[in-house]
Amino acid sequence: MNRPIRWSDYITFNAFWFALTARSQVLTPLIIPLLVQEFVGEEFKGAYLGVIRLWALMAAILMQALMGMLSDRSSSRWGRRRPFIFAGAIGEMIIYMLIGLGAGLSGMIGFWILFVLYTLSMASANTAHAAAQGIIPDLVPEEKRGLFSGVKSLFELPLPLIFVTFVVGKMIATGNMRGSLLTLGALMLMMTAITMFIPEKSLVGKPAPLDWQPLWRVFLMTAVFTVMILGVGQLVRWGVDWAVGFPARQANWIAGWIGLVGIVVTVGLGVWLSIRVSIGERAGENPSFTWWVINRLAFLVGSTNIAGFVIFYLQEKFTALAGEKAAGPAAQIVMFVGVFVLVTALPSGWLADRFGRKSLLVVSALMAASGAFFLVTAGSLTPIYIGGCLIGGGAGLFYTANWALGTLLVPKDEAGRFLGLSNLAGAGAGAVGAYIGGPIGDRFSYTLLMAVYGMLFLFSLLALVRIREPRAGAEVVLPLTG
Repeated sequence: MNRPIRWSDYITFNAFWFALTARSQVLTPLIIPLLVQEFVGEEFKGAYLGVIRLWALMAAILMQALMGMLSDRSSSRWGRRRPFIFAGAIGEMIIYMLIGLGAGLSGMIGFWILFVLYTLSMASANTAHAAAQGIIPDLVPEEKRGLFSGVKSLFELPLPLIFVTFVVGKMIATGNMRGSLLTLGALMLMMTAITMFIPEKSLVGKPAPLDWQPLWRVFLMTAVFTVMILGVGQLVRWGVDWAVGFPARQANWIAGWIGLVGIVVTVGLGVWLSIRVSIGERAGENPSFTWWVINRLAFLVGSTNIAGFVIFYLQEKFTALAGEKAAGPAAQIVMFVGVFVLVTALPSGWLADRFGRKSLLVVSALMAASGAFFLVTAGSLTPIYIGGCLIGGGAGLFYTANWALGTLLVPKDEAGRFLGLSNLAGAGAGAVGAYIGGPIGDRFSYTLLMAVYGMLFLFSLLALVRIREPRAGAEVVLPLTG
């Protein structure tokens, strides 16, 4: 910028994150599961939710990579980032209206229309998301980025979660689905309008030629991971169908272990294959990095999908929370998780430096697993809320400690390329857990599915054992390939 930082910049630079987080916390755990349930019925709602999550998240990975590259090189007179934020937001508002219109449909026609709209929503949201990530690095001096990032955290976590819980969640719980979508659209419009006041200038000079090779690598990596999910998902479906023939208690154990093994295999082998595709033989020269991604993906499969299936879990657990009535408690659980993520994330950097990153990751996994235990054994909403707080607290410690560990495991001259592979864990978590786990909830119970996700927190500890944390001050150096 060609002017000093103003107090209003802290708001305009970060306001759009409020809309993006509210969108994800309304669509993913509330509206999409309820509409899938309405369209396909009770018997297959988990499986079809897994289908819609898989393809939408794969679209998100590709779109965010593409739009990030394009906005980097944008020479629009309106700036590099704002045109992409505006376009993505307008697309989102149109899609919200179409989802509202389609909510009155029924059967598989309604599901496939929702499938297309939700996938398009992921594409438009990630168009805006990719551009918004560049605002602070583009415009804020380094000495003020910490404060700006702190304000961003407020707009990303507690504020939108409180809004969803006490405004949108209550609307959905009373059956006002279209009203909640209109509210979400109005919020998106308001936050986009504020974002347009960012004093962004046109890119100076001619942008560098677009290098399509990184995008091609992302596409190939995504394709490999998707094929892996589809293949293992089918094997798990066959195994779950086979388990149904056993006595009830034994069948639950068999189905749970089949699901857990299937997800673990997908996480481990999928990450290994994807990293091989992305960085080739160099992956073998730094095995700790591969295990770091596995650790990250395993934990996020658990935390992401507990939130994604919580509304079906509540409906199953409490007969009084049938249909949309589960939306209110589900939104409250998500709020508890988000607030405790923030509460524990704030001191976790100091704790990681004081006690070690791996030690903090052990605590985070045990805390989250304890939270899952509360969910599985709960007989009322109170222990479920306690479980949500524990999962959120564990996740807050995990995000900081895991990322800090990852920055030590990558070569400094290629940190962006290596850490960019963490997107595989971020988006892949929802795809793996939902597609493979959904049929388990359908055929047996969502309480059993919560137990499977809880076990993944403990599996992340096994991956942690294989990571060799570099000594303080040590640098990871990998030989260059010709």
